[in-house]
Amino acid sequence: MKLKKLLISAGIFAIFAMALVGCGNTKPAEDNQKEIKIGATAGPHAEVVEAVAKEAKKQGINVKVVEFTDYITPDKALASGDIDLDSYQHLPFLQNFNKQNNSDLVPITNTILMRMGIYSDKVHDIKDIPKGGIVAIPNDPTNGGRGLMLLQKAGVIKLKDGVGFKATASDIAENPKNLQFKELEAAQLPRSLADVDAAVITMNYVMSAGLDVNKQGIFLEAKDEPLAVMVLAARNKDKDNATYKKIAEIFHSAAVKQFIADKYKGTIVPAE
Repeated sequence: MKLKKLLISAGIFAIFAMALVGCGNTKPAEDNQKEIKIGATAGPHAEVVEAVAKEAKKQGINVKVVEFTDYITPDKALASGDIDLDSYQHLPFLQNFNKQNNSDLVPITNTILMRMGIYSDKVHDIKDIPKGGIVAIPNDPTNGGRGLMLLQKAGVIKLKDGVGFKATASDIAENPKNLQFKELEAAQLPRSLADVDAAVITMNYVMSAGLDVNKQGIFLEAKDEPLAVMVLAARNKDKDNATYKKIAEIFHSAAVKQFIADKYKGTIVPAE
């Protein structure tokens, strides 16, 4: 009888001990939160993600910024699962990557705006570009066409129907002011402002040259221009991940918006 009681007591103790072990392995969700790796190109994109990571930490989300020096590797790393998210590109670029690589990456939020603009040291309004004036544009096919499209939206020229962002100077159908177009390497455009009436410049070179958007910018791309809106991308299977959604929200937080305003002073602004 005593042996039976001892066996029962031992069994109860074993069960109780197992329960204690089980309780000991239960941790708060944030303690088990894995490190979220976000890829970004060095410079503004990585800097903004660092600001997001700082805010995410306050919410118990551990974000690591993985910097890249080119525009292809981040999406490849995301597609392969080496990183969890990336933030450095616009939607057309992402869509082209998917097409070229048979991948399934999707945007989960807009992040920042990097708008191409028309700049001048000689006039303060797009309408004041003089007849016969010289306008400098990028000489690479992608940004050259984008620049011509911007000049069309500004009402300076009219392009042939359907040319879109593939436009070249030969596609100009109407040029009422008989403007001359000077094609230059994108990096040289800020320096050309002393010699031309206006220049079409991408935001990265506006920033590196220290141009003042408010003083020298006379016409900017719209805030909903696809090539100006940068996105946070994820694998399609992860688009509804709750943690990733929280990170997407942090990009639009007051703290991150303030960081962007203080750091970039209008060259880069938050996307909506």
